Amino acid sequence: MTASCCIASGLLLLAFSLGAPAAPPAANHGERTQLSRHDLSIPGYEEIQMRVGLKPGEVAARHRHPGEEIIYVTAGTIRYDLDGQPAQTLHAGNVLFVPTGTIHSATNVGTTDAAEIGTYIVPKGKPLVEWMP
Repeated sequence: MTASCCIASGLLLLAFSLGAPAAPPAANHGERTQLSRHDLSIPGYEEIQMRVGLKPGEVAARHRHPGEEIIYVTAGTIRYDLDGQPAQTLHAGNVLFVPTGTIHSATNVGTTDAAEIGTYIVPKGKPLVEWMP
């Protein structure tokens, strides 16, 4: 092995032993289960109901919907951050309304699993969620 090769190998080993930066974690937006989906009497609209489960510390990153969302927290403690509003921390039994197009996120700030039921009133044919950078 040449001297320059040994030096390069040594520098690589040193970098890894000092803690090279880890790759960013993959996006995880909670465990999502569709509960219902039905046409409404409002022409061109449907309701979609989802259960979203979040592990402690887990985040449903910034996103928006093409219609209204009504959130009912069924378990745990979840902090909601809606653009232009102060953060709100909700517990099981609390409800939150998210207006059409409002960018928001949800974080399980408790020490146990948390869950919500999201009911969406949305135009048919549009994606339910648009994740924001």
